[in-house]
Amino acid sequence: ASLCADEQGLFWEMHDAMFENQRALQPDQLKDLARTVDLDGREFDICLDSNRYLDEVQKDLEDGRAVGITGTPMIFINGRAVSGAKPYEEFAEIIEDELKTTRR
Repeated sequence: ASLCADEQGLFWEMHDAMFENQRALQPDQLKDLARTVDLDGREFDICLDSNRYLDEVQKDLEDGRAVGITGTPMIFINGRAVSGAKPYEEFAEIIEDELKTTRR
């Protein structure tokens, strides 16, 4: 859905709307959501119904699973996987640990 929105230059707006409505992501709900971010509904519906980006999204999912990603957000810091939303302080600590390791 975000890729369909990107065709109209509203990728991040749709991304944010979907993130805020994670429990309402069925096709009809996505179509309703698209209209709340000022997408051209007809063009969005055509894109979504066509499954135009299905192969691309499926490949992204497979690539993620192949490296052990099971959910989002997932961030890699110097090759170290960090899963889930974390406070700034925790990221800073991980970065400092990685810097110490690479300086040895």
